[in-house]
Amino acid sequence: MYYIGLDVHKKTISYCVKDASGQVHQEGKVGATRRELDSWIKTLPQPRTMAMEATIFTGWIYDHLLPHAQQVKVAHPLMLRAIAAAKKKNDRIDAGKIADCLRCDFLPECHMASTQIRDRRRTLRYRHLLVRQMVQMKNRISGLLMETGVSYNKQRLHKVGYFRELLSTNEDVHESIRPLLKLSRDIVVRLQKTEYALVSSLQRDPLLADRVKRLRTVPGVGPITALAWALEIGDVARFRSIRQAISYCGLCGEEKSSADKVMRTPLSKQRNKHIQRVLVEAAKLAPRQDHDLALVYETEKQKGNANRATLAVARKIVAYLLAVDREERDFVPAENYQRAAA
Repeated sequence: MYYIGLDVHKKTISYCVKDASGQVHQEGKVGATRRELDSWIKTLPQPRTMAMEATIFTGWIYDHLLPHAQQVKVAHPLMLRAIAAAKKKNDRIDAGKIADCLRCDFLPECHMASTQIRDRRRTLRYRHLLVRQMVQMKNRISGLLMETGVSYNKQRLHKVGYFRELLSTNEDVHESIRPLLKLSRDIVVRLQKTEYALVSSLQRDPLLADRVKRLRTVPGVGPITALAWALEIGDVARFRSIRQAISYCGLCGEEKSSADKVMRTPLSKQRNKHIQRVLVEAAKLAPRQDHDLALVYETEKQKGNANRATLAVARKIVAYLLAVDREERDFVPAENYQRAAA
C-alpha cells in the first residue's frame, strides 16, 4: 500500500508518496485543476490511500480523487498539531507529515458528507447569506428615514401596503431619499422571493422531503431548523450518544482538567456554527409552543441565567431531533406515549 499526503492550496497541491516503511517514492507539486490531477493520477503507484487537510477547496478534490484510490481521508485541521507546531514548516514537509499520519494510522479523520448532502447544504448556507443581506437593507431603509426625521410605524414599515402609503402620503419623506428607499425596497422584495424559492426547492427535494417532514413534528422545529439539522448533521449514525451531538452543535463548553483542578469554559468554538445558530434561535421560541420545553426553560432560569436556560432548551431539542432521526418516525409527546403504553 502506498500512502499519499496532500497539502491543498488554491492554485497548487503539494504531494508526498510513501510506502509502508516510510520511504519516499515521489514528491512534488501539481496544479489544482481537474485536468492536471487526471494526468498526475496516472503516474502514481497502486494500491494507494490518500489524505488531505480540510480546507475550502477540499470538497471537489475529494470527489475527484475518490474513484482513483482505495480510500480518501480528510483530516481535521485543528487536530493536526504535528504540522502546526513544527519549527520548520513548508508545503513539502506538510504533505510528508500528512502521509506519515496516514501511514501510521494517526490521522485525525473528520466526517465527509456525501456529495448530494454537501450540494444541498451549500444552497441552505447561501440562503442565510440572502437573509443577512435582507436584514441589512431593511436596516438601511430605517436608517434613511431616521436620518431625515421621518416618523414611521416600526412594526409595519416593511409591509408592502404601508411602505407605499408612507411614500405617497407622508410629506416629510424628502425627494433626495425617495429613489434610495424604492431601490432598497426592490432589493428586499427580490431577496425575499429568492430566499422563498431556495427553501421551497429544498423542502420538495426527494432526498430530504420525508426526513424534514418527520423532524418538523418536534416541538419548536420549523422548516429552516429541520433543513439545517438534516443537511448539517447528515448521517446521525456517526453520533454514538446525545452528548456527542450536543458537542458537535456547540451547545456545551470545553473541559480543561489537570490533577484535581477541573475548569469549564464558555461555549466551545470547536463546533458547527451553522447548526448552533439555528438551534439557539429555535430554542428562544420553542418554550412558547411546548409545555415540556417551557418547564425546562423555567427550571433552568430559576438558577439565575436566561441564556443558560435557552441552551438547556436547545440541548433538549437536539435530543428530540436525534431520537426522531434514529427511529425514523414522528415525534410523540411524553403524555401521549404514556397514554398509549397504558
